Amino acid sequence: MATDTLSDVLKTVRLTGAAYFDIAAQEPWSVHSPARDLILPRILPGADHLIAYHVVTSGRCFAGLDGGEAVAVEAGEVVMFTHADPHVMSSSAGMQGEAPSADMIDIAEAGLLPFHINLMNGGAVSARLVCGYLACDAKPFNPLLEALPPMLKAGDISRNDSGWLGHFIHFAVAEVAEKRAGSESILTRLSELMFIDVVRRHIESLPPQKTGWLAGLRDPSVGKALALIHARPSFNWTIEGLARQCGTSRTVMAERFSQFVGVPPMHYLAKWRMQVAAEMLNRGNSQMATIAAEIGYESEASFSRAFKKMMGVPPSAWRQGTR
Repeated sequence: MATDTLSDVLKTVRLTGAAYFDIAAQEPWSVHSPARDLILPRILPGADHLIAYHVVTSGRCFAGLDGGEAVAVEAGEVVMFTHADPHVMSSSAGMQGEAPSADMIDIAEAGLLPFHINLMNGGAVSARLVCGYLACDAKPFNPLLEALPPMLKAGDISRNDSGWLGHFIHFAVAEVAEKRAGSESILTRLSELMFIDVVRRHIESLPPQKTGWLAGLRDPSVGKALALIHARPSFNWTIEGLARQCGTSRTVMAERFSQFVGVPPMHYLAKWRMQVAAEMLNRGNSQMATIAAEIGYESEASFSRAFKKMMGVPPSAWRQGTR
């Protein structure tokens, strides 16, 4: 159930990738990633959320959010900043990073990728990294982004050749080095798969007592309720109906769902319906009546009222604005 619900969310939030950097560094070195408000409009205009990632292909370095603890990242490991908050990558913990030059942003914006960054001074390479950005939709409702911590690290991925993370380094290094036709598209797809694998590993590593949307995917009753809502958003679900399908009582369903997900089941259903509607509006090829029926509204008028109440604008304005 967890995989189905996660896949459903990923399908509607439209992951895209851009701006890939190949970094060769010699100690001592440090780089400060600028605020996402500077990067996002330049390299991924139109997107409303940015995720930054760094894969260490050889050597080691440290990664940390501004004002946070730096953690070691070894060869074969990846660190992700799920909201692209300002952060520092460096050869030692506690170093203050240097902001990237305006030329770097200009080159990334122009699409001359992958872009090679040389932090060498005539000595031996102490670390090599492949870095990039992923963009996705955060509005109107992205439960995955809301549930992820600001920083994620996946370890020992080079020793797990059965998963996508294990293969990512080999493919990414080859694409960056060879600059073959279609490299940018290949790196985009690899980045998307890497993100999904990192999220799955994070879910699997959550302690049993952990709550939240991601932990709810693993819970037998909450996970099944989420899967039912995502599988049939147009169905006239009730708490009683969900509880019956999940083999539990109405009271237990209401309490447990709210405990894990943070909102009652019917509130979650309403928000997810609007996410599905927004994604259909973004595509721009569905009639309003079709969208209304697809998410469980009996009329176009009732759908429009509900959409405007939750989103602040009518569906027609949302469609025009996003396009």
